[in-house]
Amino acid sequence: MKSDKLILCRSFTKNWVLYIKMKIEKSLIKGVSKMSIVSTFIVPHPPLIIPEIGGGQQIKIEKTVKAYDEIAKIIESIRPETIIITTPHSIMYSDYIHISPGQGAKGNFKEFGYENIKFEVKYDTEFVNLLSELAIKYEIPAGVMGEKKKSLDHGTMIPLHFINKYFNDYKIVRIAISGLSLIEHYNFGKCIAEAANSLNKKIVLIASGDLSHMLKDEGPYGFTEEGPIFDKEVTSAMKSGDFMSFLNFDEEFCEIAAECGLRSFIIMAGSLDGKAVKPELLSYEGPFGVGYAVASFEVTGEDDKRCFGKIYNDAENERLNLIKLNEDKYVSLARKSLEGYIVNDEKISRPKDLPKDLMDNKAGVFVSLYLNGQLRGCIGTISPTTDSIADEIIQNAISAGLEDPRFNPVSKNELNKIEYSVDVLGDAEPINSIEELDPIRYGVIVTKGRKRGLLLPNLEGINTPEEQVSIALKKAGISQNEDYNMERFEVIRHK
Repeated sequence: MKSDKLILCRSFTKNWVLYIKMKIEKSLIKGVSKMSIVSTFIVPHPPLIIPEIGGGQQIKIEKTVKAYDEIAKIIESIRPETIIITTPHSIMYSDYIHISPGQGAKGNFKEFGYENIKFEVKYDTEFVNLLSELAIKYEIPAGVMGEKKKSLDHGTMIPLHFINKYFNDYKIVRIAISGLSLIEHYNFGKCIAEAANSLNKKIVLIASGDLSHMLKDEGPYGFTEEGPIFDKEVTSAMKSGDFMSFLNFDEEFCEIAAECGLRSFIIMAGSLDGKAVKPELLSYEGPFGVGYAVASFEVTGEDDKRCFGKIYNDAENERLNLIKLNEDKYVSLARKSLEGYIVNDEKISRPKDLPKDLMDNKAGVFVSLYLNGQLRGCIGTISPTTDSIADEIIQNAISAGLEDPRFNPVSKNELNKIEYSVDVLGDAEPINSIEELDPIRYGVIVTKGRKRGLLLPNLEGINTPEEQVSIALKKAGISQNEDYNMERFEVIRHK
C-alpha cells in the first residue's frame, strides 16, 4: 500500500556495517549446482481474495482467483523444497533489505478481523545464511538483523493460502523490500540466484505485490492519471518478460502512481538475470481501484542477452562519463575535492585555473551527492565561512561525503557512480507570509531562537510552499505551532 512506500523504518546502514566487520572473513558455502530457481511468479495480495474476508467480493476478481489457483497447481507440480517470497509488507528499512531470521514464523489475519485464519512456516535457514553472506560479499545492505515483527505479513500469507490448498511440503525464505534503489534490488536478486545455484535444491520465487493503488476515484486512494499508465506499462513488461522496463521506471512517477510491488518484482527479475524465460501474464484486474496482476516466468535455459543488470550498468556508466565530460568548474571542483580526500586522505589545494568568480567571491554553498538517483549526502553553509566560493566548495564537498549524519561515509567504490550538485546561495531576505514563497524559485530558512532549518529550492517531490516550510521546520526541530521567522533566498545551481 502507498503508506508502506512513504513511511520507512529508521536507517539501518550503520548497524549493517558493524555486521559486515564481524562476518566478512567467514567463508561462503561452495558447491556444484544441480537444481536452482525453476520458476518465478508475480502475484497480488488483496486480503479480500480469501473468501472469509472477502465476504463475496472476491467474485469481482474472479480472474485473479483462477490465475492464483493455476499458479498454485504449477507449484504443486514442481514440488519445490524452498519457496522464496519477496513482500512489500514485511519489515521495511530505507537502506537495508531485511531477510527474516530464525527457524520459522506464524501469522494470522487478525488485522483484518480474522484471527482464526492462521499460518505457520519453517524457514530455510541454510539458504538464509548463504544469502546473507553473499550480500556482504557484494556489498549489498541486506541481512537478518533488525527484525521488529516476527509474525508473517499478509503479502506472504495470501500466496501461501493458495499454495497450501495443493502443496505444503516446503520451507520458505521471506524477504522485504527497502528504500534502496531499483538496481540495488536487482543486484540482490542476483545474489538469490547465486545462492540457489550453490545449493542442491529445487526453488521457486514468488514476488508478492500489487500495482497502482490509484486507478479509480471511488477507490481507497482515489485516482491519478499515472496509475493506469503504470499498470499498462508494468503488465506489458510482464507479458513480454522485458525486465529492463522494470529498471527504467522513474521513481517519482511510481510514487505518484502509488504502486507497492515494483521492487518486489525487480528482486525477482534479478534472480533471473541471464536466464531465458517463458513469460505469461495470466490475469490483470483492478475493480476496486487497485491493480492486481498474476504472471509466471518459467526458466527455460541460459540467455546472455538477458543480463539486464549489466545492460543497465553499462548505460549508467556511459551517462555518468558524459556528465563528467560536461560538468562545469563548480561541480568539477566538488568532485575533485571529495575524490582527492577519500583516495589520498588529504584536502586538495585550491586549483590555480579556477575562474575569478570562484576565487574572488564569497557565498554560502551547499554540495549534494546522488547515487543511483537517490540522495547520498548533503552539507552546506547558509553564509560564507571561508575566503572564497572555491574554498567553500572544497570544504562542503568533503563534509557531504563524510560527515552527513544520515549516511555512512562515501567509499572508494562509490566515487565513480556519484553525481554532484553545487548550489551557490544568494543573500537571504525576510518574508512575512508563506505566500511569498515559490518552492521552484526560492529556498526557505526558518528560525526560532537558536534553531534554524534550511531547504533548497527546486527539489524533486517538493511542490508547494507548505511542504517546503514543513520540511524545513522538521529539520530545525521547530514545531509548526511555534512562532518562527522565515527568510527566502535564490540559488545558482550547478549540476
